[in-house]
Amino acid sequence: MAAQGKTPGRSTFAAGAARAGGERAKRRSTPLVAASVEAEPQAPAVAPKTRKPADTPPTSQAVGDPQPVRAAEQATPVKVKAAAKHRPRPVVSSTPAERVQRLSGERRVPRPSPRAKRAADQEAAGRLRVAPAPVPAARRRREEAEAAGVTDPSATPRTTRAAGQGSPGRAGARAPLDPTQVSGDSSLPVPGVEDLISGAITAIRIAASGAGLSPEDIERKLAQLIAYVRRRIEGDYTVDEFGFDPDFTETIVFPLLRPIYEKWFRIEVRGMENIPAEGGALLVANHSGTIAIDSIMLQLAVHDEHPEHRVMRALGADLVFQSPFLGTFARRTGSTLAANADAERLFAKGELVGVFPEGFKGVGKPFRERYKLQRFGRGGFVSAALKAKVPIIPVAIVGAEEIAPIIGNMSTVARIFGLPYAPITPTFPWLGPLGLIPLPSKWIIEVGAPIPTDSFGERAEEDPMLVFDLTDQVRETIQQTLYSLLMQRRSVFF
Repeated sequence: MAAQGKTPGRSTFAAGAARAGGERAKRRSTPLVAASVEAEPQAPAVAPKTRKPADTPPTSQAVGDPQPVRAAEQATPVKVKAAAKHRPRPVVSSTPAERVQRLSGERRVPRPSPRAKRAADQEAAGRLRVAPAPVPAARRRREEAEAAGVTDPSATPRTTRAAGQGSPGRAGARAPLDPTQVSGDSSLPVPGVEDLISGAITAIRIAASGAGLSPEDIERKLAQLIAYVRRRIEGDYTVDEFGFDPDFTETIVFPLLRPIYEKWFRIEVRGMENIPAEGGALLVANHSGTIAIDSIMLQLAVHDEHPEHRVMRALGADLVFQSPFLGTFARRTGSTLAANADAERLFAKGELVGVFPEGFKGVGKPFRERYKLQRFGRGGFVSAALKAKVPIIPVAIVGAEEIAPIIGNMSTVARIFGLPYAPITPTFPWLGPLGLIPLPSKWIIEVGAPIPTDSFGERAEEDPMLVFDLTDQVRETIQQTLYSLLMQRRSVFF
């Protein structure tokens, strides 16, 4: 039993030893590739799938080749793949332009070096010639006088020499001057001045004939304008104590307003003989038109239609002279503040004074109340006329009511801007600034018979009843004249 128990132990030990020896022999006979695969079974899954480089030479070794491979060589493909992944991009040996030149067959021009460029610049600068500075006129005349033997240079005549003649005793004499050279100390020639002037005159004549105007009238107006500019430069004009500039008014303002007077409104004037040829007088007219241009139209009518071409001095409201531009323009054209003191001073100088007693009430009344005179006030103009003993001449104006009919009034806007009224017309404010252009209505201005005031006694202006009666008489005269002219008028615009 005991022998039998020992026999199985020995056999078991021998079998284990034989099995271990077989394992060792098997390991010695197995290639290292298989060993690496058994040792690292997950290596193929972890390794990244990279694209095989095109320049890698193909291998002829089969998959089942039993040739052994070392462990160092087994890790080489992984390292090669990592280096190929992060290798730099190939450097382009030529630019796109150079490749295009190479393909097209053009020859590449080499870029010059900085040293060659500086040398070329110095050579070009050396070829430049510096023009001599012009000799001053005074020095030139002094040199010519010295060469001619004249001690006083101022006595040298400023006449040009004939062609081919130079200054005696001077080498390289200056060329003869051009006859069109500007006189004086200026050395700059002005060629063709006479030709330019004659060409401008010819062009003006052609334009005048094309516009249906007389060339003589155009030349006369041009000469007047040139003379006006000369007077302004020389200061040869006068301005009175009220700011009136007759030269500016008659030369600039009236010519600009005359086409509107003659072509747009076609104003017809009647009774101009009622205005005296000299001495003071008071012209009282109705006020209308939304745009208060009847005042300056009446002023132009008196100047053009009166035999003596008298100038009417209009009396304006305070708002007119408080405006920045309008106030200056009004004073320069002969208007002044509506005050008895100013009116009396004008009467004392023998001036024609025009007044519009309705004021802004007449200009801003609605179209349904057209040609209905508003209240004339307290009759201050009558008091001034009575004190100065000048006649009162009523004037009626028909046609100004239709140049901008008022169909509404924006009173809120007027209060915000401090205006007496903010009109709404068929064209304003719908057309913007174009709505301020007046309509071309037909105007008629009739000057009534004068009302004398010299028959009243002294200090008649202090009688309130007399002042009221004369004011009412003037108002009724103008109103009746307006009705008469409306009956005679055929149409608003004709």
